[in-house]
Formats: sequence, C-alpha cells, structure tokens
Amino acid sequence: MSIDRRQQVRALLKSIETGDPAPVAYIDPANYRQHNLAVGDGLAGFGEALAALPKGSARVNTARVFQDGDFVFAHTDYDFFGPKIGFDVFRFEGGRIVEHWDNLQVTPDAPNPSGHTMIDGPSQASDLGLTDVNKALVSAFVDDILVAGRMETLGRYIVADRYTQHNPAIADGLDGLGAALAAMAKAGVTMRYDRVHRVLGEGDFVLTMSEGQFAGEHVAFYDLFRVAGGKIVEHWDTIEAIPPRAAWKNGNGKF
Repeated sequence: MSIDRRQQVRALLKSIETGDPAPVAYIDPANYRQHNLAVGDGLAGFGEALAALPKGSARVNTARVFQDGDFVFAHTDYDFFGPKIGFDVFRFEGGRIVEHWDNLQVTPDAPNPSGHTMIDGPSQASDLGLTDVNKALVSAFVDDILVAGRMETLGRYIVADRYTQHNPAIADGLDGLGAALAAMAKAGVTMRYDRVHRVLGEGDFVLTMSEGQFAGEHVAFYDLFRVAGGKIVEHWDTIEAIPPRAAWKNGNGKF
C-alpha cells in the first residue's frame, strides 16, 4: 500500500495541537533542514519550538494539502503563538521529511471587502492532467505582472468578473485589485516582487514562493492560485517579513 504523504503532513501539523508524538517519525532526524528563521535547525529546533508553546494553546486546522513530486504543500489556519494563516512546504526524500519552509501572516479580525477569509474556498485539486500547463500559466503571470509590472498583459491571465480574492485587504475582480493598488499608491505603500524561488502545483492549484519588498520591508510572498479554463480564477496569499540575518535561529535562509 502506498503511503499518502498528504495525510502524513496533515497528521504532523495536527500533532502541534494534539501533542501526539507518532507523526514526528515522518521526519528524518538526521537530515531535517529548517527554513523557518524563528526556529532552530533540525528535529531539536522543532522540539524546542513546540516546548515553548503554552500547554493546550495550539490549534491547527489544515484546509488544503497538495503534492508535487517530492514536495507537499499545505494551507492552514493556526493558533500558534497567536492566530495566523500559514503555508507549509515539506520536501520528502527516502520516504521521510527532510526539509521545511513556511510563511505565516497574522489572521485579520474580519473578512475582506468581498466577505472572504484568508483560508476559505475550494480545497480539492481537479484537472490533475493540467498541472504542468497551469504551473506555466501562473509562472508567466507572476513574471509578467508581479515582477515586471506589465499590467497591460493582465487580460491574458484573469477574467475581470471571475476572480475571487482572499487577500484580507482586496475585493473580488479586477476592479477590487485596481482599487487596492490605487489605495496603496496613495498611502505611499510600495510592493515589489524581485525573485520567484519556487513554483509548485497539483491540478488547478499552484503555489509560488517569492521574495521582494512590501511597505519598506524585506518579505516573502507565498501566493496560491486556482486556475480554471486557462485563466486564474482565485487567489490566496500570505506575506511575512524576513528578519535581519542576526536574528536568524538557523543558517538555512528563508528559501
């Protein structure tokens, strides 16, 4: 019987809440590399972070999990040192988890202008045969729009009235996106994507892991897109500041 890596990841994340020690066996203790810069490297660093949690305080509700080859990526509603929405990416090797990346953002108090939360919406991948096509579409969108700023190409990727937005500050549709960008510009808030580090996908869901600047801070952008009919129709994201090198608890880097 094949092992479902998605279920292993769900169980490992849930163990943060339950304290169940069994899922820790999914991690390779000799080769576990940590990219959360607030956590020490290896299994010891993971254990130290869990030990620092006030007893019974953690809550974990994983909304969606996908797999792309040796990578599994999850989207989770956390209460972990406070309420947060997070993306976690795990790399498997030899049947066990050997590497972990994540990106966390504080959960807002209210839904966005269109009534969506940062975590709700579809959760099951479809169109599995289109994974590579959808990854290529999203990669081109990020390069054209978010990195290069070629807004005139937006119509290639998004249909104005079919775009559902889960960013806490932005409403649905291209009008919502335009209004949010105009408000940011008026407030002097800049956003710049400098580099895309990784693109992962399963079927109609594609995750990009990028680096750039937001409101004057060096940040990581994790963006999850859903594609239908050759267009991007839904978007979730988290933005997390990257701390200065002196504050890192491991030397592996954010990406």
